[in-house]
Amino acid sequence: MSLKAFHIIFVTVSVLLSFGMAAWGLHRFLTQGKTSDLLFGIVGIVAAVALLVYGRYFLKKLKNISYL
Repeated sequence: MSLKAFHIIFVTVSVLLSFGMAAWGLHRFLTQGKTSDLLFGIVGIVAAVALLVYGRYFLKKLKNISYL
């Protein structure tokens, strides 16, 4: 597996974990009402969006490099 393929997998897993963290934080906010949980959810969403932007940038930058 190339470094490019590993990087894409790692970014994808990180995006999924960030969205999961956001869902967990927002769910806890809706059930318990703590402001810190809302902040946790918002940070998760921001991190996921930033990782998506980075992933797109990375794919465009290395489009001519093989996955092998």
